[in-house]
Amino acid sequence: MNPLRPAARVRAVVGLALTQLRRAPGRTVLTVVAIALAVLSVTLLVSLGVGVFEAGQERLDESNRDIWITSDPLDSSSGGTENAIVDSHAVAADVHEREDVRFATPIAMHSTYVGTDPDDLEPVTAVGIPETHGGFDFEHGGGFSLEDYHGEDVDDPAASAPDVIVLDPAFAAAIDASVGDTVYVGTSRETAPNHEYTVVGISGHYSAFLGSPAVTMPLTELQGVAGTSGTDRAVFVTVDVAEGADRTAVRNDLAATYPAYDVRTSDEQLGAMIQDRALVVASGVTLVALAVCGGLLLTVNLFVLVAYQQRDELAALRAIGLSRWLLAGTIAVQGFVIGLLGGLVALVATPPAVLGLNRLVASLVGFEQLLRTPPEVYAVGGVIALVVGTVAAAVTGWRAGRYARLERLEV
Repeated sequence: MNPLRPAARVRAVVGLALTQLRRAPGRTVLTVVAIALAVLSVTLLVSLGVGVFEAGQERLDESNRDIWITSDPLDSSSGGTENAIVDSHAVAADVHEREDVRFATPIAMHSTYVGTDPDDLEPVTAVGIPETHGGFDFEHGGGFSLEDYHGEDVDDPAASAPDVIVLDPAFAAAIDASVGDTVYVGTSRETAPNHEYTVVGISGHYSAFLGSPAVTMPLTELQGVAGTSGTDRAVFVTVDVAEGADRTAVRNDLAATYPAYDVRTSDEQLGAMIQDRALVVASGVTLVALAVCGGLLLTVNLFVLVAYQQRDELAALRAIGLSRWLLAGTIAVQGFVIGLLGGLVALVATPPAVLGLNRLVASLVGFEQLLRTPPEVYAVGGVIALVVGTVAAAVTGWRAGRYARLERLEV
């Protein structure tokens, strides 16, 4: 067998495929654009799914807490979570006394109304913490600390805290407030005029954690506004274990000590948050799956149309003796070229598209870098464009060869 014959056939198939593409430049360009849009939709939606999971993990990591003490169920009527931990300062103090714990901090959350005008208030989630900490990255101003509390015993939950508040940047702009301004805070529009606070800082730290604008206040002040000072309620008691301590062992000991509450490591807390939002997660997974399936179906349908529009040319080639294998190879080469061009366009367009969408999301809900593009995202897009495109084109070319008959050339 002449070894040049297969090479000659390959050159002939490639030549025929490129000739067909050049003969219909409009069709080729439209097909490349369609493939690019299909791949781009897949890369963007997959990057969104990846980003949502990674963002949740990063928010917990940024909190620098090893263990979370909380209580189910979640209750959206109270700012997203029921403040079910009673005597939270006492719980935190007891946990803090353990040798394997560096510190423990109670955190409360409530739905509130905040504004610079008592007659014009906006709903927003308020987070109560003993003091601000690293990671706030203040855009303006600063935070508050235990040393700011009035009274000698700053660890006393009843000790008065400074009348200060930290606002989310977008929320501050919405109510036209800046550092030094006075705002009114309350759990209802009627009670807000009774509570005045001074803005000391602008930061979106907890807004990024919650996924919506949030303000931050001293814990005892928020409890006073919400009317939970007597029961000293909180939604979390976060725990940082001592260096060298076994986090799982500490979790188990705390779970035995506080059986009424849920004690989780940070990884387990992320899993619980995902379970509590199962419908949202399922919707996201479904959206990504539909994007991938839609990209696959669109790619296959495009090459079916490409083969159909070349039915006369295929019939002519079949009439002069070309086999169905060669016809399939011709369409497959076209699929490879179109998939390569469309895939490259989509992958090049993905970074700027992700950048633009991330800016939009950050301006709307405060999440930065929500869409993520690890190498796997580009790999998925490349597979759909090249592999699926080539295979789909080859299959449709083979099937088209069955119907490529001489009678198609008849006028």
